[in-house]
Amino acid sequence: MNDQSSSSDGPDFLKNSSLYREFLAEKEEILKHKWLESEKAGHDIGFERALVDWVVKHRANWRRSRQANQPSV
Repeated sequence: MNDQSSSSDGPDFLKNSSLYREFLAEKEEILKHKWLESEKAGHDIGFERALVDWVVKHRANWRRSRQANQPSV
């Protein structure tokens, strides 16, 4: 076992990574999409179907929106 503290979100160095934070935000959006589409379908559509559907239909706009709302450095 190593000395790095970890939680359900991963080791501390990952929590500070912008790439990891983006991954978690994207995953949350996919899970929301999965829930909405499953409600419409009347059954669980599964993560893979929701992932592909979200990527095809929403990912580009979601990323543009996030980039537009990022503070300039």
